[in-house]
Amino acid sequence: MAGGPGGETFDDIPFLVSSGLNRDREVIVMAQRGNLYDKLNLACPELDRFYAQSVGLPSYAPQTEKLMLDAVKQCRDRLTAEGADLSAYNSTENAADFADLRTALGIKQWNVYGHSYGSNLALTYLRLHPQGLRAVALDSAAPGQYVSLPFAWANAREGLGNLYKACAAEPGCKSRYPDLERTLNEQVRKLEAQPLTPNVRPPQGGDPVKVVLDGGALLNLLVAKAIPFADVPAAIDELGRGNPERFAKARAAGSVQAAGETAHGLTQSVVCSEWTPDHPPSDVLKAGREAFPEWPKSVQAEAPQLPFQDPICRIWNVPDRTAAQRVPTVSSVPTMFINGTFDMKTGASGAPKTARTLSHATTVQVPGIGHWVVPQSPCAQKILASFLTRPTAPDTGCVAGLRWEPFTITPK
Repeated sequence: MAGGPGGETFDDIPFLVSSGLNRDREVIVMAQRGNLYDKLNLACPELDRFYAQSVGLPSYAPQTEKLMLDAVKQCRDRLTAEGADLSAYNSTENAADFADLRTALGIKQWNVYGHSYGSNLALTYLRLHPQGLRAVALDSAAPGQYVSLPFAWANAREGLGNLYKACAAEPGCKSRYPDLERTLNEQVRKLEAQPLTPNVRPPQGGDPVKVVLDGGALLNLLVAKAIPFADVPAAIDELGRGNPERFAKARAAGSVQAAGETAHGLTQSVVCSEWTPDHPPSDVLKAGREAFPEWPKSVQAEAPQLPFQDPICRIWNVPDRTAAQRVPTVSSVPTMFINGTFDMKTGASGAPKTARTLSHATTVQVPGIGHWVVPQSPCAQKILASFLTRPTAPDTGCVAGLRWEPFTITPK
């Protein structure tokens, strides 16, 4: 079960194969409803064009919000004119599709692997359709009972805090970058007040584009893993010394969008029915203040990577499904949680809390890895293979003694 919601599922296949998932078993991949090859396809090229344009706009300025809301409305109007019932795209219906797939294929029992939103979907599936489930593996878990806009702030704080601790635990990093957190806090404040606007050539090639580097952009680039973790301390230090190149290049990369591949309609239907309700903008601001108290209010007020969600959801207008979705999954089916300590989207600390209602759960934290762990970690691949072979007694021994990739140390 792929992430997103709305990610292009079949793009995941090379990563699943390279991770060895089909080495000694079949792997069945199904795109979720509304995805690229579905009818109706809930792609929003209107939003893809906005995202490409947004690299040259202030992150949270009123004109940026207006352009995004216009794109959302255009997409919604087009999809509903094509006959889409946007309320039918949610995790309950999504899980039922996978349950129906097992029956249609005549498979008595199978294992389920989901990453990011796919883990949320897998837990929903386990709760509503436990029949035929042998084992459930959750990579970068986003449990339905916790996922919300304030939750996004807690995850960003946890992942970035773990990166700071890792740098402090590495003598070379600690001595070269002793004030990493203070430097980033200063830069978020400074650039939110007075953004940089360099012209930068996208890493993918092409003509230079104007990018806006403000406080919101710094946060979102870090959460998106747009800069390799090994380079993050160097990037923050260089920015503090007047060299924004690493952040600017990462921002410019967003100017190249694959239009029409992501099902943004599925994204908004899930986010607006399951993640946004019950939490007014004041809750998001409060969570932002708790996570990063020194940052400007304009940054704290918008959840990382989910800006303007309150007005977006008023436009998208789908029913509140939080009562159905914010429910713990209680099960004795063997379940494995694999999380990365540097993950700023789905913090690793959520897994043990979620596991309390799962009587045969194993939780693993892989040091120094970010979002979607298995393709990035040979150890995680071994653990997942062991779990699928022996769900009640997986071998997690390779985690002991694991270290993160050494941080890049630049000359002073």
